[in-house]
Parts: sequence; structure tokens; C-alpha cells
Amino acid sequence: MFKQRRFLVGIGGGIAAYKVCAIISQLFQSGAEVRVILTESAQKFITPLSVSTLSRHPAHTDQDFWQPTHSRPLHIELGEWADIFLIAPLTAQTLGKLAYGLADNLLTNTVLASRCPILLAPAMNTEMWEQVSVQRNWQLITQDPRYTSVGPSVGLLACDRVGRGRMAEPEAILSTLESLLLTQGKQDLVGKKLLISAGGTREYLDPVRFIGNPSTGKMGLALTQAALDRGASVILVHAPLTEKITPSERLQLIPIINAEQMEKGMINHLSEADWIIMAAAVADVKPAHYVSYKLPKKELPSHLELQSVPDIVANLSQLKQPHQLLIGFAAQTGDIIPPALDKLHRKNLDFIVANPIDQPNSGFGTDTNEAVFLNQQGQTKAIASCSKLALAHHLYNFILQS
Repeated sequence: MFKQRRFLVGIGGGIAAYKVCAIISQLFQSGAEVRVILTESAQKFITPLSVSTLSRHPAHTDQDFWQPTHSRPLHIELGEWADIFLIAPLTAQTLGKLAYGLADNLLTNTVLASRCPILLAPAMNTEMWEQVSVQRNWQLITQDPRYTSVGPSVGLLACDRVGRGRMAEPEAILSTLESLLLTQGKQDLVGKKLLISAGGTREYLDPVRFIGNPSTGKMGLALTQAALDRGASVILVHAPLTEKITPSERLQLIPIINAEQMEKGMINHLSEADWIIMAAAVADVKPAHYVSYKLPKKELPSHLELQSVPDIVANLSQLKQPHQLLIGFAAQTGDIIPPALDKLHRKNLDFIVANPIDQPNSGFGTDTNEAVFLNQQGQTKAIASCSKLALAHHLYNFILQS
């Protein structure tokens, strides 16, 4: 995704600047071209030598900006060069300048000289972040469609306070940069609420043994992030996940364990949703009897009596309203299309994602995936192996264009 793409990174003055080094390194290792602008205050935390070593290109500072040149002005060159512009950490000072279109250094001049999407990753003390003037500037800048934001999150700050103001972690920033490359910052899901299920349910025999599956919830998390990045609100009903996710203003988390709890969570929030996406891997059966204590090995049954669990997606299709869309997943081996089509029509879904789980780097637990999208109108779209975040964006494009 990042290969041969051009990223311009503007670093502000704050202790979180050290995190940006990991982002620059990861972008370069992924095949991207990276150029870096350091503000004067940023150089008090990290050096031009550090970022130039990581990016394999000289870092740009205000000293370069004010030097006479026989070529085109530096801020014009950089602004036209970039595919994506990341500003991290975004300080209160730079936020104020951007909100009012002011430019007095290389970073802010380059912003005004560019047209590419800009990702802002703010970081500051909680008291600073919560100031009326800062929040006013934040509301003003986020109304501009050029700007996308990630964070700030809640955590331990350099001032030893725990509160909002911590810069988003490098992994979150890199994922949002990937979304920006795929969407160019379009917010085409603003005003929509998505109800998404994720992860593999667990049907317990006793407190330590259960019937389950290898699902890690990565596809559901990718669907959630892609929806948030496009402006939607999300209710995520999730089984145990391998990755941490934090609720936010537009993200509500409903943790569950088994299929019965997942069905309850999905039905309880069904009326709120515009789109319902069943990405979870729900168990088909459960032990007929649950024991509240750990069974000694000698007491384990030689034959396990089973009973069916609720068919959640079929039940949702009976309850959904005409304005709602219901999207299902079909994890299959072999020829994936016939069983997916059968599920699409039999369970009255609007869309289905046929997903091969017997192909390398596809299916449960992987970072990549491939699929075929199908809808009730007979349209299909095959998606070659890509990141699960990219697959989520391709799915949303398919739904919006159908």
C-alpha cells in the first residue's frame, strides 16, 4: 500500500515527537518516499540527523526555508510533491495557525502550498487540549475536508497526568494513513451508523474449555476503522479480540463471549443502524450442558452432547427494516461462490463477502485477505489479496456504488 507513495511529515515541538521516528522508519521500510519538516521547537526534542537517517533524505528546517535558492521555493516544491501530509505531533501553536490560515514558518507555508489530504495527530497536556480557545480552533480545522484527524487518546502524559492529550500510537497513525491513500480523505459515510460484529464466539463446556474457532476479529476491526475513517459512527459487538480497541465519541463497544450474547447485542442495537455487518465467526453448536467448575480430566465426557446456537444473521434479516442494509460473510474452502450465493438468497442478505480460508494469507488471523463481493442484483466484484483495511474500504465502495 505504501510502496512508492510520497509522504511529507511535519513534526511539531512536543515530547511525542520521538514516536514519529517509528512512523518514518516504517513508511520507508514499506517502500514509501518520505520527506520531513522539523519546526524550530521540534528540534529541541529530536534532531534533523535522526529523521534524515530514518528517511534517507535530508530533513528540512526553517533555516532551509529562509535561505536563497536558484530553484523553485522549497515550500512550493514540497507541497506539490506530497501524496499525503502528516503533521505529528500537532501542537496548540500550529493548530491555531492552521485554523486561521496563518503561515510564518516552513511547515505552515507548505500546508498552504499543498492540496493533498492532511492527517493531524494532536498531542498536548489535558488542560491545554480542553481550553475553550483550543477546542474552538479544533472544531474550525476539522470542518475543512482537507483535514483528517487521529487522536488524541487518553493515557499517561509527560506531565504525569492521566487524561486526554496523548498522541495516537504509531500503529494507529499508519493505519489512518493507509485509509487516506484509499479514500483521499472523502467522508462518504458521515451521518451513517454501522452495527458490526467481530471475533469468534466461544461456547463453554466448563470455565476453561470451549468450542470455538480461529477468528481473531481483525476483519471486524478493519471494517470498524474504515467506517470511522469515512465519517460513520460504529457500534461494535465483539467476541474476545487479539488487538486492543478503545471506545471513542463515534465508537461504542459491546463485549460478549458466546453466540447468545452476540445475538442479544446485535438485536438490542439493530434499530439504531443503517448498515449491519456480520463479520463475526459465530459458533454453529454449543455443549448441551455447562458445568460451573473445571471438570477433572477423568470426568470429561467421551461423547459431547451438542445443541444448535441462534442463527444470528438469519434472525436479523427477519427483523431489519427496508431502509437498512444487511451484509454477511461466508468463510469457505474450495469453490467459494455457490455456497455464498446460497447464503445470500436463503438468508435474505443485501450483500455477502465470500472469503476463501484455504488460501495463503487469507482468512482467520491473517493481516491480509481476499474476497468476492456479491449482491442481490447479481453484481460481483473480486478483490485480490490486500490488507484487511483495504478490503474493508473496497467493500464500502462496492456497497455505495451498487
